[in-house]
Amino acid sequence: MEGHLKDFIDYMRFEKGLAQNTIVSYERDLKGYLHYLKDESILSLNHVQRAHIIQFLGYLKENGKSPKTIARHVASIRAFHQFLLRDKAVDQDPSVHIEPPKLERTLPSILNLREIELLLETPKLNDQFGLRDKAMLELLYATGIRVSELIALDIDHVHVKMGFVRCTGRGRKERILPVGQKAIEAIQLYLEDGRPYLIGKNSQENALFLNHQGKRLTRQGFWKILKKLAAEAGIAKELTPHTLRHSFAAHLVENGADLKAVQEMLGHADISTTQMYAQVTKTKLNDVYRKFHPRA
Repeated sequence: MEGHLKDFIDYMRFEKGLAQNTIVSYERDLKGYLHYLKDESILSLNHVQRAHIIQFLGYLKENGKSPKTIARHVASIRAFHQFLLRDKAVDQDPSVHIEPPKLERTLPSILNLREIELLLETPKLNDQFGLRDKAMLELLYATGIRVSELIALDIDHVHVKMGFVRCTGRGRKERILPVGQKAIEAIQLYLEDGRPYLIGKNSQENALFLNHQGKRLTRQGFWKILKKLAAEAGIAKELTPHTLRHSFAAHLVENGADLKAVQEMLGHADISTTQMYAQVTKTKLNDVYRKFHPRA
């Protein structure tokens, strides 16, 4: 069964072109699933029945897994069994009619304009680290790109003179995004006075954003930087690596941007995902109304 899992992961990585984080999630979910099947003395994927999958999902629930985590497992299991059927490794797909638990969509946490300004002004521009952090935050808020897309950027992906960035998102889809003047200025300053000090002798490194070793910054490295800067800025809200992305989108919609245009900038496959930002704006308007209208 492990051989089939390896084939599936290779398919997702090389043919589907999924992001590394997504592939890691698939692999982790399916390793747990296969381990459960073995414990149930099921040693062939051709012997898996719908009841086995339902029992596994019940096992996850009993062990305190959230509906969101269980829904992700369902997606992983269905994709795996569909692959096996297409690959003719099995005769049937037992996951066909299994539905994930219904999820209550939670609205993303966003920063207001004052909090954005506080965060963007926090990095000190007197050393290479402050210049780098300023450039990263400005670019994230200016474009709404994902953190994974940010750290994957190479130097030649940002065109300072033309004012745009070229990034590759999920499914290896490329997006060309405009970058505002403030972000361009921050990136230019980092390239001139910050990056040369970070790269040191590692002159072959093409990554735009580097760590203290002169290597490509990791997602975990960025997350530590963001938490540190948020604490220094005095922002009490719980931040995630997606907070600036959510704030970028919500502020665009709040100021009248077309949802279709925002969808394209964010790289969403389905506009229904983008529509949650309209709901964030609607919720904010309702809060303002209730707070200030004398008869609300």
